[in-house]
Amino acid sequence: MIARRLLVSVLSLLATALVFSGGAVASGGNYVFQGGTPAQQQTVKDALNASSFNWSLVTQQITIDIAPIAVDDSVPGTIYLDPSLLNSGEYSWGVVQNEYANQVDFFLLPQTADASFNAALGGTVWCRDDNPGLQTAQYGCERFASTLAWAYWQNPENCINPADTGGISGAMAPAAFRALLTGTLGAATQTAPAATPGVRYTTFHAAPAANSATR
Repeated sequence: MIARRLLVSVLSLLATALVFSGGAVASGGNYVFQGGTPAQQQTVKDALNASSFNWSLVTQQITIDIAPIAVDDSVPGTIYLDPSLLNSGEYSWGVVQNEYANQVDFFLLPQTADASFNAALGGTVWCRDDNPGLQTAQYGCERFASTLAWAYWQNPENCINPADTGGISGAMAPAAFRALLTGTLGAATQTAPAATPGVRYTTFHAAPAANSATR
């Protein structure tokens, strides 16, 4: 009885710790927050849940660091988001999805698939490590993240739509991209039908003065 009570107490403590650390494990991904207000953290959750991509395919726990930065960014295991961007509400959703899409590249996409995706997406090289100093649109990894963000949330308010990204997210038709990614990963990448263009999720907010999504 004592051992059982001890086990229950430990599990309760772990559950409490997860709540206070801002952890999330669902179709919306496996991540914890570092910084940010409750409203800003909720914006991140809303952004990931708006997408039909199954973020939980990335089993690695991702740290989402919310703090003032010049440019939103991603490195393996960590996403950096500026609070001023998240304060813009729905406008930031595409950026959040774009940064999490980089984690899909880091942890799921086989390196052997880089060349085929690079060719399909029209990149010059796959990423900066291959050839630093090029324009963002020339990197296949940037095109991959942007295309994923658009292909799984085709909403006119998505700031990663082809018109707003200079075509970076529009090199492949969304259905073709989803099929290629599913075939490459060997797992269902969608948790629900792709969002219907024109469907609104929340009130749209004006874009912040300056901030952009990069890898």
